[in-house]
Amino acid sequence: MNKDVQYFLNRRRLNIDIGFRCPLQCPKCQRQHGHLNHGMKVPGYDLSLNEIDKISNFYNEINFCGQLSDPIHHPKFIEILKMLYEKKCGVYVHNASSHKPFDYYIKCFKAHPLAGWIFGIDGLPEESCLYRINQDGEKLFKIMCESKKYLKEPPTWQYIVFRYNENHIDQAKEMASKAGVKFLLYFSSRWSSDDDIYKPKNPKVSQNAKI
Repeated sequence: MNKDVQYFLNRRRLNIDIGFRCPLQCPKCQRQHGHLNHGMKVPGYDLSLNEIDKISNFYNEINFCGQLSDPIHHPKFIEILKMLYEKKCGVYVHNASSHKPFDYYIKCFKAHPLAGWIFGIDGLPEESCLYRINQDGEKLFKIMCESKKYLKEPPTWQYIVFRYNENHIDQAKEMASKAGVKFLLYFSSRWSSDDDIYKPKNPKVSQNAKI
């Protein structure tokens, strides 16, 4: 049997939110829109190493894509990556926060060099903060490029299309190509109305159609 087919037949994948911390204030995020904007605390807690160890006994691939948190802000995230690497557990890390220093990221990359990293930079690096409020997109772009030195596979630049960046897609694709990173477009449908300031004007984009 083809190795790729065998892998997918045996894959047991889990997406998990391992904490409750994120310094970003993305307007459409469940964290912001569903809790903080209503004066509510963000629910959840930091999963322990023991809990994650148990989870990895049942799943051979873990996707750290937080709905309420950014995984890099778990206080033991580096230890988590090391443990999962030693257990040969596949990992995908979705990161949009830029609030950790460069050396922290390097430690993460070294802890699990087989991990796949997906960086949420919505638009050109200097404009991503228009949605990813409090994000330093230029810093995160540099970190994304730096990660190639430590990871087996190139990282992915995830780009959600909004009104402010809908005309910059080709430029971003060219930047990704020059940087040697993968490029992934996301088309959102979280619009409050046709007048939503984030909703693209191009109807093909706002209807989730590929451009």
